[in-house]
Amino acid sequence: MRLLSRNKVEKTRNRSFRKGAVLALALAVAGAGSAFAASQINILETGSSLLYPLFNLWVPAFTKAQPNIKITTQSTGSGTGISQSVAGIAQIGASDAYLSNALQRMHPTMLSIPLAISSQMVNYNVPGLNKKHLKLSGPVLAAIYEGKITKWNDSRIAQINPGMHLPDHTIVPVHRSDGSGDTFIFTQYLSFSTPEWGNSLSYGTSVSWPAVQGGLGAVGNPGMVTALKGTKYSVAYIGISYKHAIDAAGMGIAALGNKDGKFVLPTPKTVSAAAAKMVPKTPKDERVSLIFAPGPDSYPIINYEYAIVNKRQPSADTAAALRTLFTWAISSKGGNAPHFMDAVHFAPLPPSVVKLSQAQIDQIQ
Repeated sequence: MRLLSRNKVEKTRNRSFRKGAVLALALAVAGAGSAFAASQINILETGSSLLYPLFNLWVPAFTKAQPNIKITTQSTGSGTGISQSVAGIAQIGASDAYLSNALQRMHPTMLSIPLAISSQMVNYNVPGLNKKHLKLSGPVLAAIYEGKITKWNDSRIAQINPGMHLPDHTIVPVHRSDGSGDTFIFTQYLSFSTPEWGNSLSYGTSVSWPAVQGGLGAVGNPGMVTALKGTKYSVAYIGISYKHAIDAAGMGIAALGNKDGKFVLPTPKTVSAAAAKMVPKTPKDERVSLIFAPGPDSYPIINYEYAIVNKRQPSADTAAALRTLFTWAISSKGGNAPHFMDAVHFAPLPPSVVKLSQAQIDQIQ
């Protein structure tokens, strides 16, 4: 039950919890004991399969310093993460997508808090070409997912891959069948680079995928990896935190066409180049697309990884625990430390975004 007003004792208690959160952060970073002497606080994180590997790295490190905070993680897709956080089922909805304007108007107490910067690969399983980097553009991918390009040796693919021996085989496009932030950012890339797609299908965590003969749907990034690996001549969009799985499976990674017409791979350099162009556009509520950045070195599919959370929590204990967790997560000495970011091929938040995220975190009560 939400407490809409508090007496003086409750206000004093909240001030104490805010001070306790600062102390808890210092203890967490130092690897010391818990600042929470009360009974166990349970936090459910559910949603993005792209963010899931990072949360699973964070939780043991964070709870070692905060043993009274128990965090349960679930990879359910960004759509489920958003809906369960809005409904109050989960305290944290992990999402590659920020809240839409419509949802924000309906639920004004919800926050979209960036925790890190990620990117998305476009992968393929084309025998003989998986060790090479095929070039694929937004318009070509849009035509593939609309069923307008059906063969790997189509002239539009050949034109941007001169000298590449392309097979006369049918392309199998693989898409997410669950509500997905990966679908959100992939379809943003298609929409921003291809007006025809933007005007007809647009973007979202779920879209009405055109019926393409042989096309496949898969659940979560692990399902996309499995479908790609098991289906020759397929193509799929997969979060960068699954790069190790893609490499182990021997699948190809495409060089994507960016806004300047250059084809680039998802690397720390190209992700940083795109972030440098787009991060200054981040508003106070941090709901912004980083897709299709200008610049010759910019990788076209990068995004903030969001925690969707209600700033009005049912208890002061839970609010303080969330503030402590998120403050640790965005710290360069905590969850944004290089060993965490490198393990999932993410980029840390720039200082300007850390300040914006911290301002949102401080609203959680």
